[in-house]
Amino acid sequence: MAGDIYKKPVMFAIVSTAVILIGTAVTMFIPMMTAQMHPRIEALKPFTPLQLAGRDIYQREGCNNCHTQTVRPLRTEVMRYGEYSKAGEFAYDRPFLWGSKRTGPDLARIGKKYPDAWHYRHFENPRKFFQESNMPAYGWLKENNLDPGDVKGHMDVLGFSYSEEEISLLQERNELDALVAYVQVIGTSIPRRRAVRTQGKTTTAEIKNPLAGNQAAIIAGRDLFEENCSDCHGEDAEGDIGPSLIDDVFLYVEGDLADDDYFELINNGTEEGHVEEGRTMKGGMPAFVGDMSREEMWSVISYIRYLKNKQEGKNRDG
Repeated sequence: MAGDIYKKPVMFAIVSTAVILIGTAVTMFIPMMTAQMHPRIEALKPFTPLQLAGRDIYQREGCNNCHTQTVRPLRTEVMRYGEYSKAGEFAYDRPFLWGSKRTGPDLARIGKKYPDAWHYRHFENPRKFFQESNMPAYGWLKENNLDPGDVKGHMDVLGFSYSEEEISLLQERNELDALVAYVQVIGTSIPRRRAVRTQGKTTTAEIKNPLAGNQAAIIAGRDLFEENCSDCHGEDAEGDIGPSLIDDVFLYVEGDLADDDYFELINNGTEEGHVEEGRTMKGGMPAFVGDMSREEMWSVISYIRYLKNKQEGKNRDG
């Protein structure tokens, strides 16, 4: 009797369709309605009006065509970009902006990696920071003031509700402000993983710079500094986006620290709230582990020490 259904093509098609639909509902649609299928990272917060406006601009300008926002759980990706992406990070992303092509680097962990001033200058002139970049300049965005009414319309469509007071704060902001605000929040719900130290304090004695005073290392360090550090700390390390490196202040506290502390900061970067030798970091400096060798880091430190000694000599003579 069971084989009779194969002799009735119309009935067979109907039964087959019903079975497939039931199986699909049980294995796909019903689980999609459960809470565990919609995870949310505990630290994740809804976008502010300014950040949400910036997200719209990011999407409008097609930034997701050149930049991805997802780090795959592969060793090479994690080493380069940071912690791999989690589903719960994107609970408020409508639509997702994961992207599929990396003409530019992945941005999944770009939030708080650099200070706001760095992003403003980078958007205005990408080639100031990366000479080979083919990214368009977006400085013109600062000429366009945000329209609170238009932004509110987008928020209503997405189901975000904000007070009139919050919306009114957009009055004096422009599109570049919004874009920077959005970029600075990307991926920040996942704590930034400290880079693996390639060298640090292994004994109670401080580690000395093996290239201290080496003229060749100072010259090499100068070139490395100009390429990697001068955009933030100034051409002569007198400070700009980042702090001065030739004064007597280290991590916002008077008094210099040893070369191995310099090495650790170059290697690991700075993370907001992290404490180094009793001094609290404000964050904003990326880690150079993987981008510079140990010898190159020590060369940069040799050059910074050369500049500091030069400045101290001027102060004594002055």
